[in-house]
Amino acid sequence: MRMLVLGGTAWLGRTVTEEALERGHDVTCLARGSADPPAGATFVAADRDRDDGLAAVRGQSWDAVVDVTRHPGHARRAVRDLTARHRVLVSTGNVYVRFDGLEQPEDSPLREPLKADLMADMEVYGEAKVACENVVRDAAGTATIARSGLIGGPGDWSGRTGYWPWRFAHPVGEHVVVPDELDFPCAMIDVRDLASWLVTAAGERFDGTVNATGPTTTLHEVLAVSARVAGSSATLLPVGRDRLAALGIGAWMGPASLPLWIDDPDWRGFATMGTARARAAGLTTRPLEETLRDTLEFEEARTVPRRAGLDDDDERRVQEAVLSR
Repeated sequence: MRMLVLGGTAWLGRTVTEEALERGHDVTCLARGSADPPAGATFVAADRDRDDGLAAVRGQSWDAVVDVTRHPGHARRAVRDLTARHRVLVSTGNVYVRFDGLEQPEDSPLREPLKADLMADMEVYGEAKVACENVVRDAAGTATIARSGLIGGPGDWSGRTGYWPWRFAHPVGEHVVVPDELDFPCAMIDVRDLASWLVTAAGERFDGTVNATGPTTTLHEVLAVSARVAGSSATLLPVGRDRLAALGIGAWMGPASLPLWIDDPDWRGFATMGTARARAAGLTTRPLEETLRDTLEFEEARTVPRRAGLDDDDERRVQEAVLSR
């Protein structure tokens, strides 16, 4: 299979490229000039913000084009300029309107598509991906549209899936600060499992839109597995949402946050999606323990700052405030 990966040098795109190369496919990566492509891939430097950004690969015929873009203009130009038997778009569960229920199916209501070519900020991420989906779905040939859930595993630059095993491996004292909503529903998909299925879908020319994430579990289970892979005996220190807010602790992602948890009941089901359609099409996911164990190894060797979780000072501050009452 002759495959073009648009953005094949960053985390997910790179993993897709590596998986395709391992299977013996001919892979070209198109990305900005400072990128470092996987060994064995052909690299094309290009700026997709330019209208002629795909000129270097225009006029060629591809068995599959894999695109991870979030910008509708990028998706439009890819459809306009690239000839492909099959297209794969990595979309997101953020396209849905509501998140108060668990494991919603693919026919759930979607956000309105973004009209602009470029996504200005993450506030319109879902709308931008809806627009990208529409462009790819209307293109000639077949298309796989994979609405990914939270992607985890080695290489998770955000730290959302690596924070908990890392914190249990490096506790501050005898406790680990956690939200008191231990039954909060969680789900994630290992980047390697998602990449593997995307390459399979490209080769088989799977035509359709699917949710792609791991099985629904609970925050309590994620914490238990995290402690186990870290070999930690630290005990949980559950703290209520109001107390966390008063102490300046946020949810999901960002500085001074507790990942995988959301403090808004209307978003309780955000991480979960119904995946029966994708699993029927061959998606398989590895055990959570394997993902978290391998992510901990990445965290221990991390070279860039984590973008989620509590640093030691915040962990100590919250513990002291809660335990001193």
